[in-house]
Amino acid sequence: MPEFRWRLAERVVADRVIGIIRAPSADTAVSYGERLVSAGLGAIEVSLSTPGALGAIRTLSSQEGGALIGAGTVLDAHQAVPAIEAGARFLVCPILSTEVIRAGSRHGVPVVAGAATPTEIVAALEAGADLVKLFPASQSSPKALRDLLQALPHAPVVPTGGVTAATAPEWIAAGAVAVGMGGELTRGEPEDTEPRVRALLNSLK
Repeated sequence: MPEFRWRLAERVVADRVIGIIRAPSADTAVSYGERLVSAGLGAIEVSLSTPGALGAIRTLSSQEGGALIGAGTVLDAHQAVPAIEAGARFLVCPILSTEVIRAGSRHGVPVVAGAATPTEIVAALEAGADLVKLFPASQSSPKALRDLLQALPHAPVVPTGGVTAATAPEWIAAGAVAVGMGGELTRGEPEDTEPRVRALLNSLK
């Protein structure tokens, strides 16, 4: 039985971190994804800027392991629909795209819409976004997010872009529902991934 969109959105942020994969090839993306799933990460997005991204999403989403595989860097409906057909269980935009939000709603897939200002955050929520990606987080700070949430306490914000293992707990303490993290999770040798991810997950509990 298909899961409701709201339930999928809860699962996307359940671990307080969304893993982001950007890779030079589909095979590398699959390798990264398998490492993150094996380490226990529950939500992983494959950026559509990765060559062969749809194939990587299809492969990862067909594997056992329980992780939600999503599509990132989704800019319009022309990208959103094929990503969903490939198996993406959530969509992430770097911008506020009402096209992507509508496509996600139509197909029962939650959307993490991009925003950089309070006005854009409200606009994303009014357009039907399930979560809001604060991007780039490097232009903000946990303190700024805490101040923003004083005015918008209902906003489910996911800071992404410049978040590190050291700063991720600060963002969560400031009120973020999760953070998005990319290369820092998969850098180095394959055997380094699991202890790094598990330490991060423990720090965000």
